[in-house]
Order: sequence, then structure tokens, then C-alpha cells
Amino acid sequence: MSSPDQKRRQREGAPEPEERSAHTPCSSSSSPEHSPGEDRSPGDPNSENLENSRMKRAAAKHLIERYYHQLTEGCGNDSCTNEFCASCPTFLRTDNNAAAIKALDLYKVNAKLCDPHPSKKGTSSSYLENSKSAHNNPCSERKMNKKEVHGPRDDFKDVTFLSEEKVYEILELCREREDYSPLIRVIGKVFSNADALVQSFRKAKQHTKEELKSLQEKDEDKDEDEKEKAASSAAAMEEDSAASSSRLNDGSQGDNNIPKLGPEEVSLDIEAVRRVYHRLLSNEKIETAFLNALVYLSPNVECDLTYHNVYSRDPNYLNLFIIVMENCNLHSPEYLEMALPLFCKAMSKLPLPAQAKLIRLWSKYSAEQIRRMMETFQQLITYKVISNEFNSRNLVNDDDAIVAATKCLKMVYYANVVGGEIETDHNEEEDDEPIPESSELTLQELLGEERRNKKGPRVDPLETELGVKTIDCRKPLIPFEEFVNEPLNDVLEMDKDYTFFKVETENKFSFMTCPFILNAVTKNLGLYYDNRIRMYSERRITVLYSLVQGQQLNPYLRLKVRRDHIIDDALVRLEMIAMENPADLKKQLYVEFEGEQGVDEGGVSKEFFQLVVEEIFNPDIGMFTYDESTRYFWFNPSSFETEGQFTLIGIVLGLAIYNNCILDVHFPMVVYRKLMGKKGTFRDLTDSHPVLYQSLKDLLEYEGNVEEDMMMTFQISQTDLFGNPLMHDLKENGDKIPITNENRKEFVSLYTDYILNKSVEKQFKAFRRGFHMVTNESPLKYLFRPEEIELLICGSRNLDFQALKETTEYDGGYTRDSHIIR
Repeated sequence: MSSPDQKRRQREGAPEPEERSAHTPCSSSSSPEHSPGEDRSPGDPNSENLENSRMKRAAAKHLIERYYHQLTEGCGNDSCTNEFCASCPTFLRTDNNAAAIKALDLYKVNAKLCDPHPSKKGTSSSYLENSKSAHNNPCSERKMNKKEVHGPRDDFKDVTFLSEEKVYEILELCREREDYSPLIRVIGKVFSNADALVQSFRKAKQHTKEELKSLQEKDEDKDEDEKEKAASSAAAMEEDSAASSSRLNDGSQGDNNIPKLGPEEVSLDIEAVRRVYHRLLSNEKIETAFLNALVYLSPNVECDLTYHNVYSRDPNYLNLFIIVMENCNLHSPEYLEMALPLFCKAMSKLPLPAQAKLIRLWSKYSAEQIRRMMETFQQLITYKVISNEFNSRNLVNDDDAIVAATKCLKMVYYANVVGGEIETDHNEEEDDEPIPESSELTLQELLGEERRNKKGPRVDPLETELGVKTIDCRKPLIPFEEFVNEPLNDVLEMDKDYTFFKVETENKFSFMTCPFILNAVTKNLGLYYDNRIRMYSERRITVLYSLVQGQQLNPYLRLKVRRDHIIDDALVRLEMIAMENPADLKKQLYVEFEGEQGVDEGGVSKEFFQLVVEEIFNPDIGMFTYDESTRYFWFNPSSFETEGQFTLIGIVLGLAIYNNCILDVHFPMVVYRKLMGKKGTFRDLTDSHPVLYQSLKDLLEYEGNVEEDMMMTFQISQTDLFGNPLMHDLKENGDKIPITNENRKEFVSLYTDYILNKSVEKQFKAFRRGFHMVTNESPLKYLFRPEEIELLICGSRNLDFQALKETTEYDGGYTRDSHIIR
């Protein structure tokens, strides 16, 4: 029987002290206490005392080992009443360390020792017999006890990777022995080693009929299922060894041995991983093994991805991250402190192709699984934000755990987008005529400057890799709003974050590169900084230009208008600026009403926008139509106004955003989607033309004979400004093509495309061109979704009067209950 210290070393994985060969009691007649060369006669009193002392220690050791065996194995009697025996029904089991300490305490008080019981399958009796013989032969005692106590734990020491069947085999054995330490050791070994984890839980290889036939010939006694299982295991081991060698050898050498996988294909059996987690995570000790293994695994994985380019050599390396993310307890407090932050740092080092593949895989998950992963990373971000004090000196951008978790959350976000309802084939065509460059470009080059963002707006490289944008997603798996982290928004220093966003040499992370985690207020603040800096840049360039050319200094976009002719004066002035030097539109707006004194500190500009909108969107002018039921404006397809007028209206909307002004104008959401580059589709009719949408929906759902019952053709009618009917063929000779049950979907598609796109194509293109004259270099499209752009232009429609009531402060003698207030 090994001592408790040996048991502890065996359990903790520490090496045992080397066994003595030359000075053990069985190999030498001299006692261990004798010094080399010392001669003691048999009649020496000191020699007798030493011999007695040695025998007492051996007897004490033997009793302590019996107590330990009684506490861990029991006597074998199921009806034992000894409270210090493992066979007693009321006995509370403890770990081996505690049992060793308890054995010492029982020896000191000379506690009761149970007699061996035959129902223990000979365990206790054989133990007692071996103990008796070992009392006379310490060498045999050491060998026997080591085999007896530690044998079960060493059964699986040769396990290098796991499969579902192997886990269940070990689990069943542990249940029989009521000792889970072998499983804990195997989990700790495999889940803390990247190579072992990558090889684990592989899909079974599908075999051909010839292979199955050869397997049957080799072993006719086995049934077909067992043979398939054995063949699959052999094939998996073969692939695993090839993958492992490829990671150890050169990338070029190992590529030939790794099976090629599709863009969304992995070699991992994900369902098997989920079943294993479901079985194991109910045991607290086993869960701790997963936790500790993740702490050891993550730094090595981070090193592999950062310096060894491991993914390009073995795409199966992605299995590791899939396995860990299937752990449904990652959000628990035990992981938040160390294990999950370390894993996020490693996961954030994945190269772009690996991230894209992981996103495509996750996009097949259910909404509940996406939400679980999202909540895991959100929990970590919130925990780190709340547990630290961030300010202008201690920036949240410098917290590695928060930054890494945000990068991982970005992958879940795009999986949510790709897995939703996607429309990638309804894109607006780009303008044929590009927006003219500023005439000051030559001066900037002369001064050694480059025009900022000359390459166009920022594009997320992950979107490019995936071929999908957020605007393409009609309906995500879970709402976009759930990805916003309010505690993070509260502590984010947006001025510093914007600097990191614009200046790449800072080498610091900017949360503006992950706009999904920011709310509309925070993003609006970032847009405000961008607009202001652009205004100051234009002002500085104008000053330099005036010094070189000797022209009059004009650092602002000045508009001097008459109240009675505000539309004529404003639109004429803006038209001249757009034609001569569009860069002036990016200067700070300064409005002056003729004959009135006042300095524009923002209030005059807001009044100007309000008056212009009231005039332009007056239905009597005929540029826009107004729907009383929806309270939305829409482009009038039969308007007599020129394209230039619609261009100027687009400029006004762009200036409102650029100068942080809210307009009282309401468009249906399809207008903002079209501004972002998407065409209108049938679903957009729900808010822009609800009556037409319902009619077309009824047509699609009609169960009778459409041709005979409705007698409709591919010719539609509209009315102009004066109420006269206008006929339009959706197809050539549309008046002669009847609508049938077979072609009604085509009719609905053509009708929708005509109403939302083709009929207003000329007006909308001019409108969009004017809007982009002001916002083309802005990160507007990068930061905001269509519904958020609507918030920028016209504010929120949902007014919380209860919140207004609770936050209002009254003065002048008024209170909340005053009659005039109520």
C-alpha cells in the first residue's frame, strides 16, 4: 500500500521519488538507519532499540494504510454501521487527500477497524492477506499497494484524444468504481493540449461497399454495426496522425496528408460534442477539470496562431474553438475571471479566413445557440466593465479582455447576420457620373497633403471575406439591439476612440470598428467628431488657399436668405456651390436671414432647415406625395421639377446630418435602404404602400383561378398630378398577357420593382447624388443601419412622456400637480 503522500503525488501528477535498490530492507541486512560502514553487533542495546523502533513504525504504517483503505474502499459489508467506513450507508465520501488526513486522525484515537467481508468480491480479504505478508516483506508491500490503489487511474494514461464512445466508456467505469479521477485526468490531459483536442470527436469516415465487404471477410463473427464502428475509428486515427504530423512538420509537407474541406465543412462531430457536454457538465468536479484545462490551453493556442501560422497548415485547428464554444457553462462566474478572457485572446488571433469559416458554420446554428454565445461574450464584457474603473486616463480600449471579447462577439454578430434572411442580389446601381472632386486638390498636393479617405469609405474586411453586409440582412436570427452593450457605452471615451479609429499608427483598438456594440447615441457622437474635424480641415485648407491665391477668406458655408424667398435663395446658392466647389458643402453651415440681426450658433441653422422642409415637402409643390394613413412622403413619379431640384433636396438632408440638425420629415424605411445601396423589394411595400402590399399579398395567397376570377393583365394604371390615368406595361405587350396562378409571382415582383425603383429612378438618383455630396467621405454607411439613419434625420418616433415627467424640474412656483402643468 502506498503512503498518503504517494497518493497525493500520484493524483497531482507529480513524479514519485525513486525507489531505493541498494539500501531497502529486502536487499540489505543492514537497517536504513545505519550509516554506511557502521558495524553493530546483535547484542548491542542500541541495535535492539533501533529494531524495535523500526517495527513500531512499520506497524503504525500498516494501521494507517488500513484506515485509509477503510475510508476509500470500505470493508465490503453493505450493512456496516461503522461511521468511518466507506461501506456504511451514511458515510460521506471525500477526496483522497482528506481521506489520508482522516486516516492519521483515526490512528491517533485508535478508532474501530472493520473486519473484511466476503461480499466485497475478495477485495478486503485479499487486501488484508497481502497486508499481512507485506508486514514481513516491505518490498512486496510497496509493489502490491501501488498496483491496488493506483491501478484504476492508470488504465487510460495512453489516451491521446477523445471520442464520444471513449468518454462514455471511461464514465461508465468511473461510476462502477465510484471514483471519477480517471475521467478528470483524461479530460485535463486532452482539453489542455491543442493537438489532442483538435484530433478529438472527429466525424466517422463514410466507407465504400468494397471496404465494408473486405471488413466482413476479415471478421465474420462481428455484426455489421461493430465492423463499421471499428473501421471508422481506424480511419479517424489515421487521419488524426496525418493531421498531427502536418502540424509538427513543414506546412508544405503536411498539406498533402490533410483531407480537403469545403468552405463550410469541418471534420468535427458537433452533435457528439454537445451530447458529451450534456452528460459531463452535471458533475461539479468534472466541470472544474474543463475550467482548469482551458486556462492551460489558451496561452498555447494564442502562441500557435500568432507565431506558428498553424491554421494555414491544418484547417482542422478550427475544431478546437468549436469544441470550447459548445461548453454551455462558459458564461458562469468561474470562467469570467481567467479562463474565458484567456480563451478570447486566443480566439481573437484567428486569421480572417478562419473567422469567415467559423462564421459560416455558426450561421447554421439555431437562434438559441447564437444567443447563448452572444450572452457569453456580453457577460464577460459587462463583468470587466463593472469590475474596473475606466476614465480618460484608464481607457476601456486598453483592457485586453474586453477588446478580445468584442472581437469574438463580432464573429457571433456576423453569424447572426449570415444566418438570417439575406438579400444580396437587390443592389442599387452606382451613379454613372462621379461626384466631382474639389478644385483645391491641387493645392493640397502642392502643400504635401493627401486628401483623407480618398480611397472611399471604410469597409470591414470581414464583410469582404464573407461577401455579406449588414444591410443585406432583412431579419437576423436575433435582434441587432441585443448586441449593444450599454455599460460599455457608458464608459467609452468617444473622442479617444475616434482618434484610434482614424489614426492607424496608434495601433490601438477602436470600438467604432465594431459598431454593432455601440448604441445610436454613441455612434452619433463619433459621427459628430468626424464631421467637426472635417469642417476644421476644410476651414484650414481654405485659409491656406486664400493666402496662396490672395482671394477673400471664407472658412464657412454661408447662406444669406430672405424669409419670403427662402427656397429660391437657398437652393440657388447651394446649386452654385455644388457646381463650382462641392468641398465647400463640408464646411460648417452659417445661415443669415437678410434684414435680421443674429449670430448663428446653431439655432438659426435649425430654423432654416425647418422652414426649408416645410416648403419643399408641401404637397402643393408636387415634388413629393403624402400618404395620410402612413404619414410618409414618397417621390412623385410625375413631378415636373428638374433633377437639380431633387439633388438640392438631397444636399439639404445631408447638411442636416452633417450639422447635427433634426428635420421634421418622414420617409418610409425603403428610402434609407436605397440610400445605403439596396433596391426596394416586395417586403418594403409594408410601410411605404401598405394598401398595395395587402392587395398583392392577397393575390399571391388566392386559392382560386386567378386568370378567370380576376381577369388582370401585366398592365397597371396610375394617376398624375391632375388625376389623369397613366397606363404602364410591366412587360412588352403587357395588356395582352393575363395574370395566372403560374406567373403571379412574376407580376408581383415586376409591380414592386416599378413602384419602388423604376418609376422614381430619375428623381431618386438625383436625390441620392445630392445626399452623397455631403456624406460621401463620412463613416455614415459604416456605422449606421437604415433605421439608425432615420433616427439621425428625424429623431425617434417613440416619445416616453413618463420619463419626461420624472426628469422635469419645475421653477417659478410651479409643481408637478399645478393645474397649468397638468
